[in-house]
Amino acid sequence: MFTASLATAGLAGASVAPADAAPADAGPPTATRLVVIVGSVREGRFGPVVADWFAGEATRLGGFTDVDVVDLVDHQLPLVFPGSHSDLDEETARTARDLSQRLNRADAFVVVTPEYNHSFPASLKNAVDWFRAEWQAKPVGFVSYGGMSGGLRAVEQLRQVFAELHAVTVRDSLSFHSAWERFDDDGSPHDAEGTSAAAKGMLGQLQWWADALHAARARTPYGA
Repeated sequence: MFTASLATAGLAGASVAPADAAPADAGPPTATRLVVIVGSVREGRFGPVVADWFAGEATRLGGFTDVDVVDLVDHQLPLVFPGSHSDLDEETARTARDLSQRLNRADAFVVVTPEYNHSFPASLKNAVDWFRAEWQAKPVGFVSYGGMSGGLRAVEQLRQVFAELHAVTVRDSLSFHSAWERFDDDGSPHDAEGTSAAAKGMLGQLQWWADALHAARARTPYGA
């Protein structure tokens, strides 16, 4: 069963560059960039199917004009964190820099996550923990998938993580129970109408918060 969940919302990273101030005669700044994160890196994972569908819906429905899918399998960072005075090796530094830039440009995030043992993947937690300022004062939505639970327990734990990072999680989320049975061979949900309506609802909340926080960051850099 597909459900639109109504659950309640809840180390060292590159600094967020202050946004340019809007001209005096311009309207409020508008958020444009959405980053969709594929949280699982397991072989045979179903996440890219869900993420590609959602990114397509976000593009089709409008609101965000730039939808960037970040697959963590392409940005693997070591589990062993460097010390405060340690230098990163060249490959790790390049991976961290590239991922930081893509996250930093985002006005909003959607995390696509499965549920492993009542929680979310270690690959996702590791990627989140490598950065801090990139997440701050931005909204986060969730699309989860799994067996009977549809990944909802993973989402509830992620809400606590992102709250600690000064991000705002939106109330609604999308959840696919037995997800591999909910999509056809072309990667489209069998219940196209219902899933599209749920995606539109969550994207509307995400856009509202993204616009509000984008304008606030442009007016005053977060934490200044």
